[in-house]
Amino acid sequence: MPAFAVILPAAGKSSRFGGREKKPFANIDGRAVWLRTAEQFVNRPDVKQIILVISPDDRELVQRRYAANLMFMEVKVVEGGAERFDSVANALAQLKSEVDHVAVHDAVRPCAPAGVIDAVIAAAVKHGAAIAGIPVTDTLKRVDNQLRVTETVARGGLWQAQTPQAFRKEWLTEAYAKRPPGKDITDDAQLVEAAGHPVQVVPGSPFNLKITTGDDIKLALQFIKLRDAESTPKASRPFEDERFA
Repeated sequence: MPAFAVILPAAGKSSRFGGREKKPFANIDGRAVWLRTAEQFVNRPDVKQIILVISPDDRELVQRRYAANLMFMEVKVVEGGAERFDSVANALAQLKSEVDHVAVHDAVRPCAPAGVIDAVIAAAVKHGAAIAGIPVTDTLKRVDNQLRVTETVARGGLWQAQTPQAFRKEWLTEAYAKRPPGKDITDDAQLVEAAGHPVQVVPGSPFNLKITTGDDIKLALQFIKLRDAESTPKASRPFEDERFA
């Protein structure tokens, strides 16, 4: 069985969120966003390590509020850097020796369907690198600084990348070691592609939303309720009149 580490980057500034707290620590029906995200991986037999990457400014909050969760779930906390790829690089330096694959999943994607996670991990084992993604269906417009349309972009062959993104450990560590300085890196697959490795895309899900604004919390709550309802055996649900099922 492959041995995966899961890195959960949570060191961003949450500048667009607009809440009193940063996105990973916001509440969804009694549980923090990052906790709901970590719970998607904690019971997988192929996951041998979970690393939560936080801003140094959040260290005291995380230890005070989540110490029991971190211990129970065996989540390692690592401080991040100035940019996202700095944070992932810091986590890569803390991988257990037994790990042979690494998955990176945004700490603010708490609704990833189990089937998507399964598919990405299986594809990474088979192909070496895999990401979740969904095809672009809306018309795309390029606009200038005045919000005027300058171009309509052909959407054929375009996919919107999601996480998890999973890789052979040596591919990802090599890609990070060779990352070009000063280049804007938006996801981990970008570095692996630049290192010359093919990346397989597997179908993601619209439910796999990334928490960006306060309204996304409301959407995530509805997705979680729907997922929980669908996973509950019918016999254990509250009484339902079969005439109206």
